[in-house]
Amino acid sequence: MLLVTLALRGEDSAGTGPKSSLVGVVDARSLRGKVMCGYQGWFRCPGDSAKQGWIHWSRDSGRLVPETLTFEMWPDMTEYAAQERFTVPGFSGVDGAQSCLFSSDQPGTVQRHFEWMRNYGIDGVWLQHFLVDLRGGPLQDRYVSRRRMLENVRAAAQETGRAWAIAFDIAGMPTDKIFEVLTKEWRVLADEGVTQDGRYLHEGGLPVVQIWGFYYQDPHNAMTARVANQLIDFLKAPGAYQAYLVGGGDWAWRRNPDPEWQAFLRRLDAYSPWNVGNVSKDSRGVLHASTGCWAEDKRECDKHGMLWMPVVYPGFNWDNLQRLPPGASLIPRRGGEFMWEQFHALSKLGANSVYVAMFDEVDEGTAIFKVTSTPPTQGHFVTYDGLPSDWYLRLVGEGTRMLRGKRAIPPGIPIRP
Repeated sequence: MLLVTLALRGEDSAGTGPKSSLVGVVDARSLRGKVMCGYQGWFRCPGDSAKQGWIHWSRDSGRLVPETLTFEMWPDMTEYAAQERFTVPGFSGVDGAQSCLFSSDQPGTVQRHFEWMRNYGIDGVWLQHFLVDLRGGPLQDRYVSRRRMLENVRAAAQETGRAWAIAFDIAGMPTDKIFEVLTKEWRVLADEGVTQDGRYLHEGGLPVVQIWGFYYQDPHNAMTARVANQLIDFLKAPGAYQAYLVGGGDWAWRRNPDPEWQAFLRRLDAYSPWNVGNVSKDSRGVLHASTGCWAEDKRECDKHGMLWMPVVYPGFNWDNLQRLPPGASLIPRRGGEFMWEQFHALSKLGANSVYVAMFDEVDEGTAIFKVTSTPPTQGHFVTYDGLPSDWYLRLVGEGTRMLRGKRAIPPGIPIRP
C-alpha cells in the first residue's frame, strides 16, 4: 500500500508468545469478526523464480546498496530455510555475519508467513493484487510471478487453515485502464475457481473482494465516480462474477465535497478508511493514531447497511523510500502502545472486523511480522527497539482474541515481552 496521509489532527483522542501452534481453522464463510492483515507479497531477489532482481528492496533492481534502499525494516531471517535466504552483498550484522533477505516468490516463505499467522491467532490476509502488475498494466512482465505467488498464498491458506481474499490496488493505473484490467483479472480468478476455494473469504455466500483506490483527486490513484460506478455495477450484477465489495480509500470519506462520490461510496458493501499517517499530538508531544472519527464512521456505515472495517497500524516510517533524513517521517511505535491504543478504541465501539496494516510492509515501516532489532550496520533502519521480533504478531493476536471475545480491551498492553 503506497499511500499515506500524513497529517496532524487536533482531536481528543502476561503473555510469553503463542500458546499453541494449533490454532483452529478460520471460518472463511464470513468476513464479519475477522482480523485480517494486508499482505504485499511484492518482494523479489536475484536468483529467485521471478528473476527480476531486488524488487521492492531497492530502487535499482540490479543492485542493493545503502543509497538505493527503499525499505525501513530488516526482516528477522533466523527461521528462514537455506533456500529462502538470498545473500545481500555488502551488508552484514554487527558480528560481521553475511546478511540475507527473502523473496515473496518462494512457496516456503509464504508458507512460513501463514504459519506465523496461525500460531499467533491471526485470521488471514488481504492479498494485494496491484493492477500495474496485471495483464494490461505497465508492469505486466511481473504478472507470472504475481500469479505464482497467489497460488502459494492459496496453498498456504489451505495448509494452515487461514482465510484470504484479493485486494485489488489501482495505484499507478491510468483511469481508462482500471475497469478493463481489474474486471478481466476477476473473471480469470472466478473462472479458474480460485474465488470458490474453501479458504477464500466469503460473505453472504459471495466471494469477498477489496478495491483500494477510492481516494478523491489523488495523483497516484486515478479513480473517478464514473469508473467507481462501473466497477460496482459489474461486481453487484448477479452471476458468476458477483462479489461482496469492500472499498478502501480516503480517511475523510464522509467529508468528500463531491455528491457523486458521496453517492457511490454508500453503494459499497463495506468500507475501510486508510488511517495510516493520521495522527494527533498530545500535550507532551506524543503522537497517537487519530481515532476521533471512528464512531461517526461506524454510525454512517451502519446507517447504509455497510460493514465498517477500520484500519489499525503499528507505526510508520518511509525515510529510505522517500530519500528523507533518518527519522524525518517516523511515527514511533512506542513499544506497541501506539497500536494497542487503537485496539482499545475499537473495543469501546464494539468493532470486531479489522484491517491490520500491514503484515509484511517494511517499505513503509508498518510491518507486524518478525523484524530484527539488530539490522545490518550499512544503511539506516528502524527496529523493534530491542523487543522480541514476534512482539507485534503477539499484540495483534491478543487484540484479535479480545475483540472476538467481546472483552473490554484495557488502555495498557496486557501482555509482556
